[in-house]
Amino acid sequence: MAENQAKVAMETSAVEKQPETRTETKEAPSMVRTKRIMVAIDENDSSFYALQWAIDHFSNLLLTTEAVQGGTLTLVHVQSPFQFPVGPGFPTAAVYASSAMVESVKKAQQEASTALLSRALQICRPQKIRTETLALEGDAKEMISETVDQLNVDLLVVGSRGLGKFKRAFLGSVSDYCAHHAHCPILIVKPPKELTK
Repeated sequence: MAENQAKVAMETSAVEKQPETRTETKEAPSMVRTKRIMVAIDENDSSFYALQWAIDHFSNLLLTTEAVQGGTLTLVHVQSPFQFPVGPGFPTAAVYASSAMVESVKKAQQEASTALLSRALQICRPQKIRTETLALEGDAKEMISETVDQLNVDLLVVGSRGLGKFKRAFLGSVSDYCAHHAHCPILIVKPPKELTK
């Protein structure tokens, strides 16, 4: 009888140690985090070449499918703030502009930005990818780097104008500055030799 009680106790402990079976409902798979690629656009053909290169090589990250919510392609153009020429022949005290003149110049700058971004959108349209545009004013290097941080950009694409060492030293290079200050990977797309001539 003592043996039977021991058997029963062993069987009970074996049953108690079995894992519980739970019925779980599977939720739909969560969408993969949206990617954001930003391309800097300016008046140079090298920036449009960089845009086309980015579309050709990264469209798989930007397209929406059933399992993946497509990314966003952000096109940014930074317009330099309007300044009157100052220097020899332009005494600072003698240069005064009417508000109508300042407004006229600003309007022309906005129209130029709109035209550039429209041209860039025409390149993106056939790919059917989500695209947004930003027209900013300020120093291009600084504004692009700040915008990268504000929008949590995953990749910044900029074109290289192919400035020589002398021009780069005096003018500064947007791509060089962004490579050191933007807090995301940066891709500098060099144009083919035909565009640099």
